[in-house]
Amino acid sequence: MTISPQPAGPLAIEELSEVRARHPEAIEAAAAQRASRGLLDASGRLLLVAADHPGRGALGVGRDGAAMADRIDLLGRLVLALARPGVDGVLATADILEDLLLLGALENKVVVGSMNRGGLQGASFEMDDRFTGYDAATLAAMGFDGGKMLCRIDPADAGTVATLEGCGRAIGALARHRLVAMVEPFWSSRVDGRVVNELSPDAVIRSMAVTAALGPTSAYTWLKVPVVEDMARVMRATTLPTVLLGGDVAADPEATYDRWAAALALPGVRGLVVGRTLLYPPDGDVEAAVDTAASLVRPAAWSVARRA
Repeated sequence: MTISPQPAGPLAIEELSEVRARHPEAIEAAAAQRASRGLLDASGRLLLVAADHPGRGALGVGRDGAAMADRIDLLGRLVLALARPGVDGVLATADILEDLLLLGALENKVVVGSMNRGGLQGASFEMDDRFTGYDAATLAAMGFDGGKMLCRIDPADAGTVATLEGCGRAIGALARHRLVAMVEPFWSSRVDGRVVNELSPDAVIRSMAVTAALGPTSAYTWLKVPVVEDMARVMRATTLPTVLLGGDVAADPEATYDRWAAALALPGVRGLVVGRTLLYPPDGDVEAAVDTAASLVRPAAWSVARRA
């Protein structure tokens, strides 16, 4: 019997399953060999593509309830997005990041690992969002830049306190490794049994105030917040570095881009973390959607790059 040698160099998508079965150690090797760049470049801005929704069982995009169920298709979209100029990196769960590592798509990219995926979409325990993904020690060992956590706060749901405690512990653990804790806060409630995030300015400000205070230090804490009305007042609620959450795919992309542009001009806003809106745009043109986002995050640099 012939045993396939351990792969050298990036793989093709169709090779992933075979390599995972025969050479799982290739993931650790790829992480050790990966070229990294640090969190912020000279511009101080950041554009990350997010792909951690499947880990919570959230596979839908717009009206397609299973858009993200095709992993090969999703990986192809991610590879395409990460290759575009102005895209700094990716935020995802371990399974997706390891595929991207093997594909060679994370060279000189910012990498943020998703940490708590236990609050499955639609589950009775959704608000008890356990840390079932990355831990700080593994993120550090992999040479990644930080960990992301979802922190939904529902005063009527007892599961919230476990999530708050878990986030506080994770923030402290990440800080000990000098890794960024990217916290995505929401004030939430159940409507007809379904968890709904409240998107008024007051609700977003309240969620920011609670999450900014979590953990033994906030030195490495960043916030990831939705774009809502009165963002100027929202951003006065914190001194922590903040990135904007892209949210669901919109029926009117141009209006979405206008809201992003206005929010990106505010003090304290460092960039965008966008997933489905860029990976599954209404017209199907991933490259164009990503390029538009990049032009909003770094308008001056993008203008120079386009002229060149």
